[in-house]
Amino acid sequence: MKILHPSLLHPTRRGFLGGAGALAASSGLVWPGMARAALSDQELRTVGLSVTVQERILNDFKAKSGVRAVSGKADIFPNTQTELLSGSTAYDCWETIGERLPAVIITETIKPIPTSALKNWANIRPIFTETDPRMEPRAQISGQIWADEAKTLLWMVPTVFNFDSIGYRPDLVSDEEANTWTALFDPKFKGKTGLNVDPLIAFGQAVLAMTSMGMLENKNPGNPTVEEIDEAAKFLISKKKEGQFRALWGDFGELVNLLASGEMILADAWQPAVMAVKAQGVPCKYAVPKEGYRAWSIGISLIANSPNVEAVHAYADYWLSGPPAIIVSEQGYYSPTTNIKDVMPPEKYAFWYEGKPWQGPPERGIQPGDVRDGGSLEERAAHVKYWHQWPDEYDHLIAKWDEFLSA
Repeated sequence: MKILHPSLLHPTRRGFLGGAGALAASSGLVWPGMARAALSDQELRTVGLSVTVQERILNDFKAKSGVRAVSGKADIFPNTQTELLSGSTAYDCWETIGERLPAVIITETIKPIPTSALKNWANIRPIFTETDPRMEPRAQISGQIWADEAKTLLWMVPTVFNFDSIGYRPDLVSDEEANTWTALFDPKFKGKTGLNVDPLIAFGQAVLAMTSMGMLENKNPGNPTVEEIDEAAKFLISKKKEGQFRALWGDFGELVNLLASGEMILADAWQPAVMAVKAQGVPCKYAVPKEGYRAWSIGISLIANSPNVEAVHAYADYWLSGPPAIIVSEQGYYSPTTNIKDVMPPEKYAFWYEGKPWQGPPERGIQPGDVRDGGSLEERAAHVKYWHQWPDEYDHLIAKWDEFLSA
């Protein structure tokens, strides 16, 4: 089997060091006796964001698979990337995001997972196997996760994906004002907006907003040129000095608290944070930006030096079985597998995936008749502007981000 060298996937590579109840009630992947016996001497040590590294999910995987020991650590992507590239042997898999794969592919930090090891791969959504004609292949998730041309080996097995936008307080900001990425930088909201601390996210959004305002001519905010990075850095630094940002947030709880308190009224946000604010009885919405969403996917990558390969394969297959996706779906994310429809209550699937009105009693701030902000999965997918990706000028971008942080 021919494994594609990273240079064939990405032209340049530089600077890489820079509800438990729902699970219990659901049918899904349960390993038979012989498979459980084979896994009984394996352990799983995973690291990733708190989005997927959740104790209730790890406990359920352990119970269903028979893996001897399961542990997980939640940390932000840049920290974990640095730790792994420094030679750490503390983990078996990294629950990473597609954009960061080149850093660990070129350094041989990870090795591919064969689709033949995944019983549930047949039900993966086409977004991970087909090419969106609106974007070049490497600028979308289906062009980032494959290790071979035949699409039988995966650098990352997708577990969660979403289309990010702006979280805002509709009692303090109108829909018209919020439904554009330029709102984060609008002087009228000075001192009341927030940016994520991930430089790849922040620069992408700055380039997107500047293009919308006529300050740049960019077709792919996820892969800006040196000149575009320089202009975006100047823009971000000027906004920072003007006091535009209430916070550079990196923690889910911090984001929720700032939005709920009204200290921030607009922020690039994870949709589950918006749901968490609503659950507190505070008005909060997720914008439908006129420029389009930024898309991403988290998935499981096998650490090359792991002695627990079978456990990682089992964990990836478990995520595609359906039940663990119920938890993340009810937080506002999407599952890459259509198996979720077979295990999620129909009325909940209709709300989260099909854009239909909520039919149940009030739950997590959702009221009867409410519809998901942005509509169905199909509607939101059609409104994607760009996918997260590893920029060709990563070194330069990080240098400029450091200038921004110290400004």
